[in-house]
Amino acid sequence: MSPAPLFAAPSSDHHEQEEGAVLRPRFDAAGLVTAVVTDVASGDLLMVAHMNAEALDRTLATGIAHYWSRSRQALWKKGETSGALQSVAEIRIDCDQDAVWLKVAAAKPDDTCHTGRDTCFYRRVAADGRTLDASPGRDSDAS
Repeated sequence: MSPAPLFAAPSSDHHEQEEGAVLRPRFDAAGLVTAVVTDVASGDLLMVAHMNAEALDRTLATGIAHYWSRSRQALWKKGETSGALQSVAEIRIDCDQDAVWLKVAAAKPDDTCHTGRDTCFYRRVAADGRTLDASPGRDSDAS
């Protein structure tokens, strides 16, 4: 028998859900919450991922970011194979508790993205609305 999760079930009382002091994540129909991940020092956006109850619970219990891989349908400890572990410095939850914000310190910041970049957001939509340009930043040759 696995231990009880570190959080409670969502409340039907809107005030309790939106103003209460108890963590009550609202997972969607697929059992997921969106996780926005930023660098604790710079504030830069690193990635957006998803967490199921087990991923959130393991993150809370260990202080290392865990996610749910929708493509692999598996729990994913970020950096387990690459060494780019994300140590969680702070977790925030949005007003209705269906999205989390993780502020992390990455063990290998230049390897946050599987493409070898320091962020998964390395392209921007061009003015034409159809094509992509490399975003200026630490990993881009653009000035």
